[in-house]
Amino acid sequence: MECSVVLPLQGAGAVVGARPRAVVPVQAFWRAADRRRRLESATAPARCSKMYVPGFGEGSPEKKAAINLQHFFNYIAVRIVLSQLESYNREAYYELKEFVGRTSLNDAEIFCKKLIRESPRLKGLAMRILEVRSAYVKNDFEWDNLKKLSFKMVDEANTKLMRDYVLEVSHIEE
Repeated sequence: MECSVVLPLQGAGAVVGARPRAVVPVQAFWRAADRRRRLESATAPARCSKMYVPGFGEGSPEKKAAINLQHFFNYIAVRIVLSQLESYNREAYYELKEFVGRTSLNDAEIFCKKLIRESPRLKGLAMRILEVRSAYVKNDFEWDNLKKLSFKMVDEANTKLMRDYVLEVSHIEE
């Protein structure tokens, strides 16, 4: 989310009861604003209601989480397809299981690229995995539950760590 600056309105669109402002030439305002912007950007990140997270030049923490979720959804899709194949196509099941055994599932893109190029049968299974992954993300994954669980787990972990630290430094036995 990008922060923005809201400038006060003047004239007909001004807020009722607002103190009138002195009229400043536009050029002077923009020169001063440019100077301020350069100084602020040189000393500190933009002031927002959000926390500044350093070290994510390639994206945001949310983008990093989305990439990790994509890898996880690929893993889930592979598990679903394997489970389906086990009951009705044992030969394809064993072929995919063998491929999964020798190829890392840590990177979804690399896994799917290798799977597509392996053999015609595995190419079809790769397309099936992509379909299942997309359907699972759009229809079956409980995004609201993820948010609730994340909040709950972080709060519980923080409380436990703080409680353990207090017990450790105060020498109180449970």
